[in-house]
Amino acid sequence: MNEVADWWATGVSRIAPDVIELRGHPVQELIGRIGFAEVLWLMVRGELPSPRRAALLEAALVAAVDHGPHAPSIAVARMAATCGVGLNNAIASGVNVLGDSHGGAGQQCVELLDDVIGLGVDQALAAWRTRSRYLPGFGHRLHTRDPRRDPLLALVEAAVADGVVPGLHLAAAHEVEAAIAPVPMNIDGVTAVVYAELGFAAPLARGLFVLSRSVGILAHAWEETQQGRRNKGPMPPTIMPTQL
Repeated sequence: MNEVADWWATGVSRIAPDVIELRGHPVQELIGRIGFAEVLWLMVRGELPSPRRAALLEAALVAAVDHGPHAPSIAVARMAATCGVGLNNAIASGVNVLGDSHGGAGQQCVELLDDVIGLGVDQALAAWRTRSRYLPGFGHRLHTRDPRRDPLLALVEAAVADGVVPGLHLAAAHEVEAAIAPVPMNIDGVTAVVYAELGFAAPLARGLFVLSRSVGILAHAWEETQQGRRNKGPMPPTIMPTQL
């Protein structure tokens, strides 16, 4: 029994008869006292954040929840919802396409900003451009200026001014933006700044984006189930393949 217990040993939670503890905190002491962003921080980081840091995390999570049915993860979830697989499968289908090209830019941008801090902006950008023609977190195929950029950056700047976060990644992001002007940061870039300033490792930036976007995926999948379609494809049925 000890060998089995050791095999599944974890510091994340403790479950026993009449006991549920999250990182050492009895769940009954958390319910109604802290918000979802705070419990997310607790579960991932092992400690409770300050109110200002929790509010900054929540702002980033709110900003990235949805970007319309043309986003691949949303489109896939909506199609899956019409195939008789159930809501959980539709959500999982959408989440499963959040990869390097769609959903991974936040993680990549944290890595880019780390390089800027360590190498300087010119050397970091030169190295990134040998690997890809895209700089993660900057520019947008739809928005000339992402409407989520300014309010999130304002919150980060206020947090830096008040000593809540150090400001190194914010400064690095501004350096990149100045170097490639007039191309501005997008949502992946700004949330990367938030997550990095809050001390989350780069891979967690992708995980946090997945959690955020899952809200939009859920909403779209649920809406699709209410519309009565079956086997929804990428094109309306009036447009036959022979017409393409």
